[in-house]
Amino acid sequence: MRESSEQEGGETACWLNQVCEECGRVRENASRGDCEHCGHAPDTGTDTDTRNDSGSRDATRSAAVRRRDRDPEGKARNARPRDGLGRPLPYGQEGVARQPEGVPRTPDEALTEAQQLLEQGMPFHAHEVLEDAWKASPPQEQPMWKGLAQLAVGITHLARGNSKGGARLVLRGAEGIEPYRDDPPHGVDVAGVVAWARATADEVNAHDADGAVVVRPPTLRVRSAT
Repeated sequence: MRESSEQEGGETACWLNQVCEECGRVRENASRGDCEHCGHAPDTGTDTDTRNDSGSRDATRSAAVRRRDRDPEGKARNARPRDGLGRPLPYGQEGVARQPEGVPRTPDEALTEAQQLLEQGMPFHAHEVLEDAWKASPPQEQPMWKGLAQLAVGITHLARGNSKGGARLVLRGAEGIEPYRDDPPHGVDVAGVVAWARATADEVNAHDADGAVVVRPPTLRVRSAT
């Protein structure tokens, strides 16, 4: 069964919006246009919990959905240019090119490319590579790749200045990969990455950082794929 790209991360912005930049909590219902916890709507920059004259918040959310860009197949795909951390720029401005979507890579290639992007300070782009790997992976490996992609999104949130939400999503990613600790596929250093995630979240939360946080990226592997 094919999962909805709008609900499970096919559009990169959906992954970035998995953590609300307003309240820092993880959004469990990614199909909504606003945060179910505080009502903040990342697509419009407005709080949809403010009722209109008719008392309907659904009308506001529907209007936001209608304004979304879509690709030729009708899938949600924001066409606005983005900066190096994936933040939308005004139409017409020159942005940083995104990673091509749907590029076939072996697991070894995906991990190598993602590691390079993380070390270059491009976690948003690393997330796109890991998301492609998640979509192409066999079912038994999908939670691991999803967790790695969430880690990259968490690092992106930290660099954007959403330290509380970034720390939470880094931990969420670690939870996704930890079941593979005893038999990690493709040489992924599950124990090391999980330890990195917990230490990073503890450090960010201890300092109660306000503003962008630059973290040392995790080392995804300790050995070559076999």
